[in-house]
This record gives sequence, structure tokens and C-alpha cells, in this order.
Amino acid sequence: MRHFNTIILASILLADSTVFAKSNKTSISSKLPNIVFIFIDDMGYGDIGPFGSTQNKTPHLDQMAKEGIVFSNFYVSSTASTPSRSALLTGCYAERVGMEGDVVFPADKRGLNPKEITIAEILKSKGYATGCFGKWHLGDQPEFLPLKQGFDEYSGIPYSNDMWPGNTKRNWPPLPFMKDNKVVAYIPDGVNQALLCDAVTDATVDFIKRHRNNPFFAYVPHAYVHQPRYTLHERAEKADGNVFRAQVEEVDGSVGRILATIKELGLSENTLVFFTSDNGGSNGTSMGPLRGGKGGPEYEGHKRVPTIAWWPGRISANSMTFEIGATIDILPTLAGIAGAGIPDDRIIDGYDISALLFGRPGAKSPHDILYYGTGGVRQGKWKLVRIGDKNELYNLETDLGEKTDLSKQNPEKLQELSAQLDAHILDLNKNHRQAAFVENPKPLMTKTDNVPTLAEYMGLSDIETKENLIINGRNNNK
Repeated sequence: MRHFNTIILASILLADSTVFAKSNKTSISSKLPNIVFIFIDDMGYGDIGPFGSTQNKTPHLDQMAKEGIVFSNFYVSSTASTPSRSALLTGCYAERVGMEGDVVFPADKRGLNPKEITIAEILKSKGYATGCFGKWHLGDQPEFLPLKQGFDEYSGIPYSNDMWPGNTKRNWPPLPFMKDNKVVAYIPDGVNQALLCDAVTDATVDFIKRHRNNPFFAYVPHAYVHQPRYTLHERAEKADGNVFRAQVEEVDGSVGRILATIKELGLSENTLVFFTSDNGGSNGTSMGPLRGGKGGPEYEGHKRVPTIAWWPGRISANSMTFEIGATIDILPTLAGIAGAGIPDDRIIDGYDISALLFGRPGAKSPHDILYYGTGGVRQGKWKLVRIGDKNELYNLETDLGEKTDLSKQNPEKLQELSAQLDAHILDLNKNHRQAAFVENPKPLMTKTDNVPTLAEYMGLSDIETKENLIINGRNNNK
């Protein structure tokens, strides 16, 4: 059971039942701001200090929250890697762009359609250098990789860290580590998996340093804390032998390195940094007071994620908003901040939430209605969860843990929200864009001959044979 600070919890989880109106487009300074978006994999709502954790030590995220804003009601639109990432990058529900359902697998024929317009493409049109560093998971075929989706640079793994030979009964090809469109290393075991956070952070810091003199967008989708979990022995020791805690603290260290680089280069007052997770937590994580987690019905733990934003001089220090925001809002928000328009030839589901970000007086969420995929809907304090043919109703203002179904006591509200969800599903079916597909997809690599391991690629080949330095989180994380 995770330790959780109930005092912090009480301040975070105040509810707001206001019905909201759409916000105005943000004004921008004459100098385009740098943007860093850090996307953690499978982190739970209660896993970091700013959201109440007392077990995991996250001093850098704690400081980021003190210097920035905490979003207590921030959501993703899907609860798996592929749909969640597609929603973030396109500003649309995953069902809108054909990326709902299962994740894409190695040598999958499906991927994010290159005809979609991503955040990277919008910012690139304004002169931004764009880089993606970490887990992509939107298709591993050449047509779908980051350089085809608006990014100038890419370093990382093309799909999940659990998709490698020997990890499961499935016959996966070798797990590649890529530089742009080229396989430069591979990840054969837990030793090399334990270096992923370092490799991603190294690439991000290098990108920031090289582009210090022009606007840049760094998208940092970490593979951590997705299972299987590995860490170096010395890091596990610092975390009292708890591998999951060690990974959370490693992520915190990554944030610390990125923020320190921004500060050392004198870029703080012109750089916006976001930190959030791609969905609710998986096994071993903490959802704090929320019900559910990754997988299962659309309870709050499914899609409410810990979120912090930082921009000294523009975002008020030590601030918090209880208004609703979502990852589908990131595209229109960043477009507005960069002075760019959003596509007008297609439906974009998200809104510009810069008014919330910058703490403008009286700012309200633009989300009158927020949909949890096709399985739930929220309106102010009211939340409907659909499980098969059954609808449940909860008052999040008085019952954040969704313990008491109020559907029988409030049939009119139940009917209203059910009708809203039905209309949303109908709209998605009617205004649906297709994913892209390729014929005869092939693995990025089939043999590892003459390809270095990630450890060798990073100049750490001496670590490869020291299996005792690795602890597997699946067996040791209690």
C-alpha cells in the first residue's frame, strides 16, 4: 500500500461544479517560447510528492510545483499508450483519428495517419526545432515514425519496453533503440532497460543545448514507469530496495536535469515545461484517493493524471487550478502560445486552456462536457460511468472515490449524461478519420549482428555482464 499525504490530498482534491465557457486565444510575447512536454508512462495520480506521495522522493517535481502550477483535474483521453499518444499529438479523441483500441505492435500495419496534423508540425511551421525523445508507439514502419510526423530529430524506442524477446511468450523481434530513422542499438535485457531513462534524458539535454538560440519543442515520452521495471542496484538501494520507487525517483532526476539545463542556459523565463502521465497507473503504482487505474471501467483512476506546468515569470509560483483540462487541449494551447492557428479543415476536440495555465482572473475550464473515451462523461461535479449496458452516476464533489452510485436517486441527471455520451459516440462514428495502414510491414530489425547494445552505445559496456546490478521490478516491487 502506498503512503499518501492526506493534507496535500485535501488541498488538491477540492471539487468545482461550475459549468464552463470557451476561453480566449492567448496573447504571446514577441519572442517565441521554448516548450518541453514530459510524458510519463503508466504513472499513478498519487505517485509524486505534489500529489500526496510520501513514499517516493521527488524533490525536483516538488520544486517544479512550487515554482509553477498544479492541475488537480487533468485528464488523458485514453488508457493505453497508442491511443493516448495519438490524442495528445493531434488534439483529438483517439476514436476521432482511428487510433482507439489496442496499441500498435512491432511490425504492425497500423499507425498514426501522416495526414493528421501534429503539435510538432504546427510548431515547426513557426520556426521551431522539434525533437522527440523516448517511447514513440504510434507505428514503427517508416511511414509512421517521428520524422514523418513533424519532428526533426528522434532518439528512443519505437514501441513499448515490454516488447522484446524473452519478456513474454510472444515471439517479438529485437527491441531497437533508434536515432532518427536508423537503428543504432538494441535492448536485449534488464540491464539495458535500466539505462532507458538516462538515454532519453541525455538526448533531451543535448537537444536543448544545441537549440538554445532558437525556439525548440522537446517531446519527452519516457518509457518509465511501464512494466517490466528495472533499475541499477545502487538506485534500488537508495530507494530501500523498492524498484518502482527507484524508477519514480529516476524520472524525478530526469526532470531535475532538464530544468537545471534550462536554468543554466538562462532560458527559464522563456521556456514552458509540462509534466504529466499517459494514463492511470498500472500494477504497483498509487492512484491516491481515486478508484481504478489503467484498464477496466472509466473510473477517475483510469484517466485523471498528475500534471504540473512551469514557466517562471509567466505562470504564478505555487499555484493550483481545480478546473478541468486534458491532453487534447495541449495542441490548441501550444498553438496559441506560439501564435499559430489550429487546423480548420477538421474537427479538433481540444481547447486552448492558456487562461488556466496563466491563472487569469476568473478563468474557467472550456470543458462543459469531458468524455472518457466512449465509456464515461463528466459535467461539473457529475460523472457517468458506462459498463456494458449499465450506467453508474457519481458526485465527484462529495465522492471522489466513486463509492456510491447515485443513478437511482438522480434519474434525470443519469438520463441527461447518458444522452450526451450517446451523442458523442454518434458524432465519433459520423466524423471519424482513418488511421493509416501499410502492406507487408516488416520489423525494424531481425538480427542483432554488429549492432551494439544500448549499454555499449552509451559507452557503458562494462555494465552488460553484471546481471547482479539489476533488480526486476516485477518480482521485487511490493
